[in-house]
Amino acid sequence: MAKHVAVLMGGFSSERPVSLSSGKACADAIESLGHRVTRLDVGRDVAERLAEITPDVAFNALHGPFGEDGTIQGILEYLQIPYTHSGVLASALAMHKERAKIVAKAAGVPVAEARVLHRLDAAPAHVLSPPYVIKPVAEGSSFGVLIVREDQSKPPQELYSNDWPYGDTVMVERYVHGRELTCAVMGNVALDVCEIVPEGHAFYDYDSKYAPGGSHHVVPAEVPKKVARRIQEYSLAAHKAMGCRGVSRSDFRYDDRFGEGGELIWLEVNTQPGMTSTSLVPDIARAAGHSFEDLIGWMVEDASCAR
Repeated sequence: MAKHVAVLMGGFSSERPVSLSSGKACADAIESLGHRVTRLDVGRDVAERLAEITPDVAFNALHGPFGEDGTIQGILEYLQIPYTHSGVLASALAMHKERAKIVAKAAGVPVAEARVLHRLDAAPAHVLSPPYVIKPVAEGSSFGVLIVREDQSKPPQELYSNDWPYGDTVMVERYVHGRELTCAVMGNVALDVCEIVPEGHAFYDYDSKYAPGGSHHVVPAEVPKKVARRIQEYSLAAHKAMGCRGVSRSDFRYDDRFGEGGELIWLEVNTQPGMTSTSLVPDIARAAGHSFEDLIGWMVEDASCAR
């Protein structure tokens, strides 16, 4: 049955451009499936606008703070509009890297050692032995991520910047050598594992994720079957432990420099995976036999409220 779907996109986080791209692709796909679509560039008046247009479903194509941290989810719950992706608690939990790691570890998922502190306390001297990674504790799309190499005598001095835009709390996490692997979960089913190969970048940064040619995806990843199974098991465990629903994506590092039994570390779960032409989840779903339109249509049908 045809539905009126409001596609929420844009917003006011650092990830606005990605969200607009995701939203357009998703809105086009939803229209191709015969649904009526209202494209909503989200502002502070989003609750009033949603109350005016009264959609049957909200397709959440927002990224970053406000869009995937439980905030817009709370508004949609209050308005009782069924929406895609995870609910309030899972969204807020997954967005906060420190708390997500605690929950994942308790569920038996391997994580790297880390410390969480004020950015100014991470700036004067190394708080972990290099190499390590500094991440804003609640940002997405690799914004603000800094890699500290073995040969660096002190932490990045960007941490002192007066115009640092990513919040004052950062996570300092042991750097895990190895390959970038990811796995999507769709309705409590773990799909194929994908390897991300950045082109000309030291790690899977913003440009690798969203610029054409920034990376290429190998699906299924060319890893031992037992490693792929572990990644699928850990992805599903994290998805369930956080209370995710719909589609999520877990990211990993796999260090196989010294053999197949190398270190496998879970990095994070993304409750609002990108849906652009270069995004991972559409590629992973396609390998499982789901076209982009099938994937988006399934997400529309899967939309719900907590109550």
